[in-house]
Amino acid sequence: MGSQEKERLLRKLDRYGLTPFQKSVLKATLDIPRGEVRTYKQIAQAIGRPRAYRAVGTALRNNPLAVQIPCHRVIKSSGELGEYSGSAAGTKRKGELLAMEGADAGMAA
Repeated sequence: MGSQEKERLLRKLDRYGLTPFQKSVLKATLDIPRGEVRTYKQIAQAIGRPRAYRAVGTALRNNPLAVQIPCHRVIKSSGELGEYSGSAAGTKRKGELLAMEGADAGMAA
């Protein structure tokens, strides 16, 4: 995804009344390359809030642009997938999306 497309998506987030924290989480998530994963803790560290990894999960759960901002690329530090769409079926889908992208969920960069 090019920088212009990223900027367009970030501007689009303004319509949803998100907090600056939520926007920073989604921006950091948007920077995860296809085929790679990051942990909730790595996202928290990337935005300068290293102890806010649970809040990162909450922000991702409320991602209004889940199709475009790849929250499925964020996993637990243990290598487990974590939730996706708040259900077991969603977690299965998260695994499928990562597999389609060629990501190794156990190898967060």
